[in-house]
Amino acid sequence: MNLASLAPLAVVLPILGAALTFVLIRHSRAQRAVSIGLLSLTLLLECLLLASVWNGGTAAVNIGGWVPPWGIVMVVDQFSSLMLVVSSAVSLAVLVYATGQGMADGDQDAPVSIFHPTYLILVAGVSNAFLSGDLFNLYVGFEILLTASYVLMTLGGTGPRIRAGVTYVVVSVVSSVLFLIAIAMVYGATGTINMADLAIKLSELDQGTRTLLHVMLLVAFGIKAAVFPLSFWLPDSYPTAPAPVTAVFAGLLTKVGVYAMVRTETLLFPGDSLNTPLMVVALLTMVVGILGALAQSDIKRLLSFTLVSHIGYMVFGLAMSSVAGLAAAVFYVAHHITIQTSLFLVTGLIERRGGSSSVDRLAGLAKLSPLLALLFFVPAMNLAGIPPFSGFLGKLGLMQAGIALGTPLAYALVIGGVLTSLLTLLAVARVWNRAFWRKAEDAEHPDPVLLAPAPAAEAGTTALRLLPRTMVGSTLGLVVLGVALTVFAGPIFQVADQSAAAMLDRSAYIQAVLGDGVPVPALGQGGGGK
Repeated sequence: MNLASLAPLAVVLPILGAALTFVLIRHSRAQRAVSIGLLSLTLLLECLLLASVWNGGTAAVNIGGWVPPWGIVMVVDQFSSLMLVVSSAVSLAVLVYATGQGMADGDQDAPVSIFHPTYLILVAGVSNAFLSGDLFNLYVGFEILLTASYVLMTLGGTGPRIRAGVTYVVVSVVSSVLFLIAIAMVYGATGTINMADLAIKLSELDQGTRTLLHVMLLVAFGIKAAVFPLSFWLPDSYPTAPAPVTAVFAGLLTKVGVYAMVRTETLLFPGDSLNTPLMVVALLTMVVGILGALAQSDIKRLLSFTLVSHIGYMVFGLAMSSVAGLAAAVFYVAHHITIQTSLFLVTGLIERRGGSSSVDRLAGLAKLSPLLALLFFVPAMNLAGIPPFSGFLGKLGLMQAGIALGTPLAYALVIGGVLTSLLTLLAVARVWNRAFWRKAEDAEHPDPVLLAPAPAAEAGTTALRLLPRTMVGSTLGLVVLGVALTVFAGPIFQVADQSAAAMLDRSAYIQAVLGDGVPVPALGQGGGGK
């Protein structure tokens, strides 16, 4: 049996779970069991898909038996399957965390009647986007996940969440309209929206038309990926949502935009026609994002700016158009999804234990909760790129690829990448020193819970109430997954290398969708190649 034929289940299972959890609206325990069980089953399926393409190979599934380019096609290769596994593993950890938070808080922040079905719809949209083999189905995946995210962002209906939700909705609608207009223009110019078919037909267009379509898609995906200067909306939108929602947004939503950029740049617009602008954008994204982070006193806003900043590393890897650069970008995407999500989950725990997420009101957390200190320290050092963590390995791969490219702009990006990494270390070290290391009485505006710790007889009960085991356990699992990326960096980098080579070659993807023998245009055709 061809395991790739099961790929649609990665979308169907979460949708089925959403329907079942909605039916179980009055049975919270059953609802939680169904959502966690079906998401676990989805993760298992995606692990099998990754195993089936681990050593190379690309497979296409024609939905409904329609022959491409007319029907919907889902494509499984190393890149898409790796993103599926990482995203579902992170989504499962966040779901368990949210379930623990809901039970601890009486479901005030995550109403069971709304949260579980909406969350599973979000997962289905992400999976659909990663598997999509045509532009319109990619658009559908974006709309599914964005519609679910509108609901999740405004859970609780508080004023700040509604205001942030309005900004988020407006920006998302603008990017979706741009994407839809771009799809219409692509179809008008080529008569197809199947990406494998477009890889052939776009090369036949004149350079001006091709560049216009290229820029339209890049802008639409750049907004979704929060690339500077299109990232203004993110720091004001993400921090207001509940902790698990902020975590999954930070980990996944921008990475779907990055995935779309990587897929279209390598498959539809190969070559280096817009590499220079992309490198400039990558450098500005890194530097402006991390400077914004240094100016923040709230940990959630600080992490939102570092999220923007580190998108620049991924765009840098993409813009080099080399196997080494793209492989490092693929590895860095998987790393960043895991680490950024775990840091936001830890911030949720900090807020519960210390009463705030502002470093001006936090202190002494290392003494109050050594485990919480460890849960923050490990992913924070990973994000900053301290050896031997996966963040260091990903950045080292990018720096080596930039030096190998040897252009002045590539060297500028290498310097900018090193500087951004050092400033990231400065930002997280500042949080560590102020929130964890200094004494509680040294805080500028300490929360009362820090100045009046529970008596010894009640300390265990208080800690359990503020830091439920389910929330701590899921966060610990995600931190361990981040460490596992370091331990198994060799095999993962091998897959990333093979994935990058296949994406730049394009023939495996095109022939898996359209059939063997389909000629793959040379990179120089259409004026877009080297």
